[in-house]
Amino acid sequence: MQLHLKHPLEPDSAPRFAAVIVEAAADISGVELDYGPASLDLVEGILAGFRTDGVTCEEMAESLVAFGCYVGEILARHAGGTWHRTTDALAVVPLVVRLPGARECRPVDWVFGRLDTSTGAGAGLREQYAAAVAADPAGE
Repeated sequence: MQLHLKHPLEPDSAPRFAAVIVEAAADISGVELDYGPASLDLVEGILAGFRTDGVTCEEMAESLVAFGCYVGEILARHAGGTWHRTTDALAVVPLVVRLPGARECRPVDWVFGRLDTSTGAGAGLREQYAAAVAADPAGE
């Protein structure tokens, strides 16, 4: 997949991508994303709209990366996660959020999975977040 991003996709740029999607969600959809775990439901709603409109992961790749960075920022802020690069060839993008205890989460992949109809839209973001936090004793 070819990504056309304004900034390099690096661990230190993930918060910037998240901030861009927070602003875009407010401007385009009137949705206020506050980096709280409950806002994952709002992201789900936006992604459901994309599915309903029949858009593909390829068409929305840059936005999906930004939404994934937003989800990752929730992990960082509420579960003590930090952004890292991964060499895992199965990752949609080479970024993961490492939680205390070395557990790695792929929030960008989670978001892509929600739009990819070939996978049945995958597990919900709230469920994936809850599973990640439950596996981490430092999580909220």
